[in-house]
Amino acid sequence: MLERLKTGPKVVGIKQVLRALQEEKALCVFVAQDAEERVVRPVKALCTERNVPLETASSMTALGSACGISVGSAAAALLR
Repeated sequence: MLERLKTGPKVVGIKQVLRALQEEKALCVFVAQDAEERVVRPVKALCTERNVPLETASSMTALGSACGISVGSAAAALLR
């Protein structure tokens, strides 16, 4: 599923993912396993509330790389 982040419409970062979830634009959300829990907790909660699938990436570096950026990312979302 991470491969879809390379080509599909997406947002990267906690703030953008939260906005996409609130606007019901997120199709699937990814969070990094090594991200601080206090950072990703609101994303996980909103995914549960909105029934959006939540996937886990092995690391922030792997998630950033899958999104085509040169830095790590705690969260990313595929958009509808």
